[in-house]
Amino acid sequence: MEKIEIKNPGQHYVNNFILYDALGGPVINENLWKLRIDGIVKKPMEYTYNELNSMTNIEYISDFNCVTKWSVKDVKWTGPSLRDLILKSEPEEDAEWVMFICADGYDTPVPYDDAIDEKSIIALKMNDKPLAIEHGFPARPFIPSLYGWKSAKWLTEIKIMRDYEDGYWESYGYHERGKIEDEERFKGFAWRKIKRKSKIDR
Repeated sequence: MEKIEIKNPGQHYVNNFILYDALGGPVINENLWKLRIDGIVKKPMEYTYNELNSMTNIEYISDFNCVTKWSVKDVKWTGPSLRDLILKSEPEEDAEWVMFICADGYDTPVPYDDAIDEKSIIALKMNDKPLAIEHGFPARPFIPSLYGWKSAKWLTEIKIMRDYEDGYWESYGYHERGKIEDEERFKGFAWRKIKRKSKIDR
C-alpha cells in the first residue's frame, strides 16, 4: 500500500477526527444521489453511487490535515480518480478552477491543476469502510496536498470554471488554494496565478 508523505508544518496529531458541519449535515438517499460534473465542459456527466463504486479505485494512505492545525495520521483513502472523471467531461482549455458543491449548500474552490493531480480522488471509503455520514457519505473529494476544508463532504457537483470564485470559508478569508506544505491557511496576499501545466501534461 502506497503511503503519501506530506510535510505539514504547524500541525499536531490527534487520535480522532474533530467533526465539523458548517451548514448542518444533510439527509442523503444513496439511491437518489448523483454526482454531476458541469461548467465549462463539452460533456456534462452524472454518476450514481453504484457507478462510482464500480470504477477502478485508487488506494493509498495519507494524513488528513485540518487548517485548524490538527491532523489524523495514516488514514486509508479509496475511490475513483478525480482526474479521470473530470477529463471524461472534456473541460475547455482555459479551465483554471474547480468548485466542489455539496448537498448542504457548502462549496469550496481548488485550482484545476490540483484537482487533476494523479493522487486526487473521489473518496468513497475511509479505512476500508464506506464513508460514515458524518465523514461525508456518499462521496467527498480528497487531495492529499490540500487542507481538509477542500475535501468537501456530501459532494453533489463538480463545476469546472475559468475564473476564481470564493466558496464558503474562502469568503471568510481562508486561502484560495490551501496547500499544506506552504501553510496556505488564510489569504493575506493577492492570489498569484499558478503556473499552468502544459497541455500534454493535462
